[in-house]
Amino acid sequence: MKTFRALSALLCYPTSDLQAAIPAIRDVLSEGLVPSGQEAGLDRLLAEFEHQDLYDLQERYVLLFDRSRTLSLNLFEHIHGESRDRGGAMVDLLETYRAGGFDLVGPELPDHLPVLLEFLSTRPLEDARAILADAGHILVALAERLNRRESSYAPVLAALVAIAQATPLSDEAQALLAEADDDPEDLQALDAVWEEAQVTFGPDPDAGCPVSRDILARIDMPPARPRAAAE
Repeated sequence: MKTFRALSALLCYPTSDLQAAIPAIRDVLSEGLVPSGQEAGLDRLLAEFEHQDLYDLQERYVLLFDRSRTLSLNLFEHIHGESRDRGGAMVDLLETYRAGGFDLVGPELPDHLPVLLEFLSTRPLEDARAILADAGHILVALAERLNRRESSYAPVLAALVAIAQATPLSDEAQALLAEADDDPEDLQALDAVWEEAQVTFGPDPDAGCPVSRDILARIDMPPARPRAAAE
């Protein structure tokens, strides 16, 4: 369903093309997959994309998702960290993509949430729900952490939690929720964390959201520029 593509686009690095596409995203989100209770929260984020300064939107995105490991959109970061198991999980996920006829191109890692959502948009709804449910505990943790920060992105994750029918009561979700949030303003502490955790499974994961061009095209939007070109 196109809803997965629209939610994927909202979790990509903000660009002027994405801002221009918000009316189309709003139309797609009305197709019925997002529970009615989540629509108001998403409207707030959509309005911010339409009316706030692009550089402010970009700064907020970097502060949340690039400078905070506990809010990383690379899903395996939350369960495997930098262990050897993460590499195996990446390979398994790539094989799942390929088996579904989905070719990953660009620098993002296969466990990047916008990439996963783009893949889910190509699958039957029940299959997509089942795959999303496998990451349900991570989505629950991300939604709660964003909610604690009163972030406008929290409703995006809350919508995914609802679609996946994930519960915060599972042992896995409770274990993630028990972890202390890192402080994106404490640059010294964050630098130390990232230096200890430095690992590369593929091209630079900070190079932007390469699927955004395809996402926007597939929901009748103008293509978004990669992050490197936008900065």
